[in-house]
Parts: sequence; C-alpha cells; structure tokens
Amino acid sequence: MSDMSGIAMNNLRRLDINLLLTLDVLLSEHNVTRAAQRLNLSQPSVSVHLAKLRDIFGDPLLLPGPRGMRPTARADELREPLREALEALERAVAPASAFDPAQATHTWKIAATDYGESTVVLPALSGLREQAPGTRLAVIDMLPAHLVKQAEQGVFDLALHISEDAPPELHRRPLFTERYVLAGRIGHPGLKRAPTRKQFCGLEHVMVSREGGGFFGVTDRALADVGLQRKVVLSVPHFLMAMSVLASTDLVAMLPSRLVRGNPALQVVDAPLEVPGYEMAMFWGERSHRDPAHKWLREQLLASV
Repeated sequence: MSDMSGIAMNNLRRLDINLLLTLDVLLSEHNVTRAAQRLNLSQPSVSVHLAKLRDIFGDPLLLPGPRGMRPTARADELREPLREALEALERAVAPASAFDPAQATHTWKIAATDYGESTVVLPALSGLREQAPGTRLAVIDMLPAHLVKQAEQGVFDLALHISEDAPPELHRRPLFTERYVLAGRIGHPGLKRAPTRKQFCGLEHVMVSREGGGFFGVTDRALADVGLQRKVVLSVPHFLMAMSVLASTDLVAMLPSRLVRGNPALQVVDAPLEVPGYEMAMFWGERSHRDPAHKWLREQLLASV
C-alpha cells in the first residue's frame, strides 16, 4: 500500500457518518448557526465537528468571510464527491420501495423439473407477461441436492419441488397437493373401465425416474405392501417423455393428475390401489425473502395454481 493510500485509509477510519453529514451541510450553508439548525444540533456541537474535520483533512475547510464562511479550495474539491457518496448511502439504507410490475425489468430464475414447468410456471406465464411486460423469466434445471447452496449464491429466485424432500434451511410455501392417476392412450383396451389390481399388474408400465434408470417407485412400494408387483418395461427421466410414450403405444403410467388433466390424447382412470401423493411447494432463500419484487413473484405463482 502506498503512503497516500495509507493516509486516506487512516482518515477514513477516523471519520463517521455524523461528521460527513455536518461537513455536507456546512459546505451548503457556509454558516455554523444555520448548519446547526438544519442538523438539529447545538452550535458548539457543530463547531466541535468542524474542528475534527479540519484535523482529519489537514485543511481549514471553511474560513471567516464578509458574509459568513467561505470554503477553501480543498472544501470545494470535497463538495461534489461527498454529496454523491451521501446520496448513494441514503439510497442503500432507504426502506425498500413498493414494487411496480409494470415498470420492472427483472430477470427471474425459477428452478424446476418439467413437471413444475407444466403445472406451475406455464399457468403463471400469461399473468407475468401481462402485468410485468419488461421482465424476463429463465427456467433452469432443479437440482435437489444443491438447493441450499444455489439459493445462497442466487442461482435461482424460486425452486419448485416436493415438500417431503426439501431442505429446512429454505423458506417454503405450499402450492397444492397432488395425487396419482392411471393414464394411457385414448381407446386403450385395458382402460375402458378402471382395472382390477390383477389387470393393473398385467399391463405394461412406463415410469419416471428423475435419477435415471429406476424401475421401482412409489407405486411399486404400494403394490409390495399388498404382495403384488407390476411390469415396468420402460424408465424415462422426464414426465413429458412418458406422456408422449403413452399417446403412441399401449404402455400405461401412474402420473400426477395435474399433468394429464384435460389432455385430449390420454385416457385417465383411477388406479385400483391407493398410491401416496405429495405436496408441491416453492422454496427460496433468506437473501430474497423480504424483497418486494420477490414477494410479488411468489404471489403470482401461488395465485396461478
């Protein structure tokens, strides 16, 4: 560190915000009495502040003149940068302003699987575009094992995930409760009516395995509890792939009801056994918890489901 830098750093340590505020007002008023009135301080207190400032800066700063006090050349140099610094500090500590979506230019990032995209992001999209046309939205891969770290680093604003697997370190807001239904193509011969358990196990199934390659899931656990087993012949990592398979083959699948609701290519019936559903929620970190824009985004997603 150079000598000049060292001197500047030492001077900065000796300053406090009250001294800087006093200097700013003195440079505006050129009068100790008027400065004391504006600062709501006594005249002796302002004089003490001025003495400290003169010592720190090694300059008189303000000299007696015919009409009050006149600034030195050093004081004139300080005026603008000091005002800019104090204005920046005022903005930094000011209460968060109300969020105006019509004027917003945010780029929001939502971590989601294809299920979250279809059931939460897509229903909210038209409202987001209509109310906040200047914003952008990025949907990124949802990585459950890294949610806390990514939230701390600001990788995402919101994550869409099931409550059961969510880390307690994050804020959580439930969105809806989901249940599983049995789905296959329209006209599937095995789905003309709700199948029996034996018929259900005789059908060929596709299942979604987020980790990839899994052939045993929540449905298989429910079957195992009653001593039954189904035929899972295809495992895929994404729900949308599973739905495409259903529409073009005679495979069936146990899928979340919201994902297949109203799909004209699919026939949906109740399964012959109870398969536990789950709670879908949105998660976010402490860093954005109180941000007005973030609160608005959370409200939009909640209202859309």
